[in-house]
Amino acid sequence: MSTSMRAFIIEEVGKTAVVDKPIPEPGPEEAIVRTTAALICTSDVHTVKGALPVPGGRTLGHESVGVVHRLGAAVTGFTEGQRVLVGAVTPCFRCSYCQRGFTSQCRGALGGYQYTTQIDGNMAEYFVVPAASANLTPIPDDVPDATAVYACDMLSTGFMGIEHAYLQFGETVAIFAQGPVGLSATIGAHLMGAGQVIAVESRPERQALARQFGADVIVDFTDGDPVEQIMDLTGGVGVDAAVEAFGFPQTFEACVKVTKAGGRVSNIGYHGENPHPLQLPLDAFGLGMNDKAIHTGLCPGGSERMTRLLRLLQSGRVDPTPMTTHTFGFDQIETAFELMSSKQDNIIKPLITF
Repeated sequence: MSTSMRAFIIEEVGKTAVVDKPIPEPGPEEAIVRTTAALICTSDVHTVKGALPVPGGRTLGHESVGVVHRLGAAVTGFTEGQRVLVGAVTPCFRCSYCQRGFTSQCRGALGGYQYTTQIDGNMAEYFVVPAASANLTPIPDDVPDATAVYACDMLSTGFMGIEHAYLQFGETVAIFAQGPVGLSATIGAHLMGAGQVIAVESRPERQALARQFGADVIVDFTDGDPVEQIMDLTGGVGVDAAVEAFGFPQTFEACVKVTKAGGRVSNIGYHGENPHPLQLPLDAFGLGMNDKAIHTGLCPGGSERMTRLLRLLQSGRVDPTPMTTHTFGFDQIETAFELMSSKQDNIIKPLITF
């Protein structure tokens, strides 16, 4: 039996490679999963561009499903060969942050996001699962890998954006950007009973998917200031909530501007490549006194959340697979990553099969 595997790594800022690494061995509370399918995330692109300080040779990736290869001695409730998914966030569930309900902030700010930032990621033929008893999630037999893999990050993050918008039935929400996370937020807003979902997006293929996923109105920022367009759509009042799913100062400020007094701004955009601090437009913020709330977050971890997301996929309530615009074998991973980086060929989400 082979003791080595292929892994997709960052060699240095701006440079990736596929290399051989030893197949990892599990610690007592860990598991090793053999990867069967994965998605490339724009966060990986940000990391390669230098947004996060990671050492050369670190494996990329945090959206993978597979089958249990080996279990640590203390891991119970799973069997070798079982199909499983693992969330992008893998908390310990023991620290004070986890016990207070902030699993993505495990042991400190963003600490639950271990793949690539703290340990090897899972864009490899095998990967480690920390705190495996709590972070492994069985995949139902009738949910294909190519569908289940969306629960790892995209759906979890997009839905969290809507959860942090605290929508009530019939409220209005604007979602800035319709990349995979923004599209997932659009799905979530529709599920949560939003009365009007306004999607801000300029690319036709993403506009079409936004409509398919439940957007009622598309605001194209190339047709004019999106803030003015949204204010016109709402009779000058603004929306009850806005979701920032892009990670740019302009979209963050626009979210604050279009949200009515007493409304909520939910930030799920990754601001890692922006060298400047975010600005708060004081007039739109009521000089700090108009009861607007800003919520931030990184998708929570753990099998309980993943199980709920898989239930939505199993029932057919949610089908994110139209976002899969490209499929590659792992031997084409570098081509897939370059496409994801350049956003050429109308790519939205590339599926990697192993």
